Amino acid sequence: MSEFIKVASTSDLAPGEKLLVEYQGKPVGLFNIDGEFFAIHDVCTHDGGPLVEGELHGDVIVCPRHGARFDVKTGAVRTLPAYAPVPAYQVKIEGDDILVAPQE
Repeated sequence: MSEFIKVASTSDLAPGEKLLVEYQGKPVGLFNIDGEFFAIHDVCTHDGGPLVEGELHGDVIVCPRHGARFDVKTGAVRTLPAYAPVPAYQVKIEGDDILVAPQE
Protein backbone atom coordinates (compact mmCIF):
# COMPACT_ATOMS: atom_id res chain seq x y z
CA MET A 1 0.00 0.00 0.00
CA SER A 2 1.32 3.43 -0.95
CA GLU A 3 2.07 6.00 1.71
CA PHE A 4 0.46 9.43 1.53
CA ILE A 5 3.00 12.19 2.19
CA LYS A 6 2.36 15.91 2.73
CA VAL A 7 3.83 17.87 -0.17
CA ALA A 8 2.23 21.31 0.21
CA SER A 9 -0.56 23.34 1.79
CA THR A 10 -3.74 24.34 -0.02
CA SER A 11 -2.76 27.99 0.55
CA ASP A 12 0.41 27.42 -1.53
CA LEU A 13 -1.55 26.95 -4.74
CA ALA A 14 -4.38 29.21 -5.97
CA PRO A 15 -6.78 27.96 -8.68
CA GLY A 16 -4.98 27.82 -12.04
CA GLU A 17 -1.54 27.57 -10.46
CA LYS A 18 1.08 24.80 -10.54
CA LEU A 19 3.89 23.88 -8.20
CA LEU A 20 6.87 21.52 -8.29
CA VAL A 21 6.98 19.25 -5.24
CA GLU A 22 8.69 15.95 -4.39
CA TYR A 23 7.40 12.53 -3.49
CA GLN A 24 10.12 10.25 -2.14
CA GLY A 25 12.78 12.06 -4.18
CA LYS A 26 10.76 12.11 -7.41
CA PRO A 27 9.63 15.36 -9.05
CA VAL A 28 5.86 15.80 -9.02
CA GLY A 29 3.78 18.53 -10.63
CA LEU A 30 0.96 19.69 -8.37
CA PHE A 31 -1.96 21.53 -9.99
CA ASN A 32 -4.99 23.41 -8.68
CA ILE A 33 -7.78 23.15 -11.26
CA ASP A 34 -10.82 25.14 -10.10
CA GLY A 35 -10.12 24.35 -6.45
CA GLU A 36 -9.43 20.64 -7.04
CA PHE A 37 -5.87 19.34 -6.70
CA PHE A 38 -4.11 16.92 -9.05
CA ALA A 39 -0.58 15.55 -9.25
CA ILE A 40 1.45 13.92 -12.03
CA HIS A 41 5.08 12.92 -12.49
CA ASP A 42 6.93 16.05 -13.63
CA VAL A 43 9.03 14.46 -16.38
CA CYS A 44 7.79 14.47 -20.00
CA THR A 45 7.77 10.97 -21.48
CA HIS A 46 9.00 12.32 -24.83
CA ASP A 47 12.24 14.10 -23.91
CA GLY A 48 12.41 14.35 -20.11
CA GLY A 49 11.30 17.98 -20.01
CA PRO A 50 10.14 19.54 -16.72
CA LEU A 51 6.37 19.76 -17.19
CA VAL A 52 5.71 22.29 -14.41
CA GLU A 53 7.84 24.80 -16.32
CA GLY A 54 5.33 24.64 -19.20
CA GLU A 55 2.09 26.53 -19.69
CA LEU A 56 -1.09 25.34 -18.03
CA HIS A 57 -4.22 25.61 -20.20
CA GLY A 58 -7.25 24.50 -18.21
CA ASP A 59 -6.45 20.92 -17.23
CA VAL A 60 -3.66 20.48 -19.80
CA ILE A 61 0.05 21.13 -19.23
CA VAL A 62 2.26 21.85 -22.26
CA CYS A 63 5.84 20.57 -22.11
CA PRO A 64 8.19 23.55 -22.59
CA ARG A 65 10.63 21.56 -24.76
CA HIS A 66 8.59 20.25 -27.70
CA GLY A 67 4.95 21.04 -26.93
CA ALA A 68 3.64 17.62 -25.90
CA ARG A 69 0.44 18.04 -23.90
CA PHE A 70 -0.69 16.02 -20.90
CA ASP A 71 -3.93 15.88 -18.95
CA VAL A 72 -3.01 16.89 -15.39
CA LYS A 73 -6.00 14.97 -13.98
CA THR A 74 -4.97 11.60 -15.42
CA GLY A 75 -1.46 11.91 -16.90
CA ALA A 76 -2.84 10.93 -20.33
CA VAL A 77 -1.14 12.23 -23.47
CA ARG A 78 -3.24 14.80 -25.30
CA THR A 79 -0.87 15.54 -28.23
CA LEU A 80 2.36 14.30 -29.78
CA PRO A 81 5.33 14.15 -29.77
CA ALA A 82 4.81 12.24 -26.49
CA TYR A 83 3.03 8.93 -26.82
CA ALA A 84 3.26 7.47 -23.30
CA PRO A 85 1.30 8.90 -20.37
CA VAL A 86 3.00 10.25 -17.26
CA PRO A 87 2.15 8.56 -13.95
CA ALA A 88 -0.61 10.26 -11.98
CA TYR A 89 -0.69 10.41 -8.20
CA GLN A 90 -3.55 10.10 -5.74
CA VAL A 91 -4.24 13.38 -3.95
CA LYS A 92 -5.87 13.73 -0.56
CA ILE A 93 -6.65 16.91 1.39
CA GLU A 94 -6.50 16.82 5.18
CA GLY A 95 -7.26 20.21 6.68
CA ASP A 96 -4.89 22.59 4.84
CA ASP A 97 -2.45 19.79 3.92
CA ILE A 98 -2.09 18.36 0.42
CA LEU A 99 -0.95 14.73 0.51
CA VAL A 100 0.00 12.55 -2.45
CA ALA A 101 0.68 8.87 -3.07
CA PRO A 102 1.27 6.87 -6.26
CA GLN A 103 -1.74 5.38 -8.03
CA GLU A 104 -2.22 1.73 -7.13
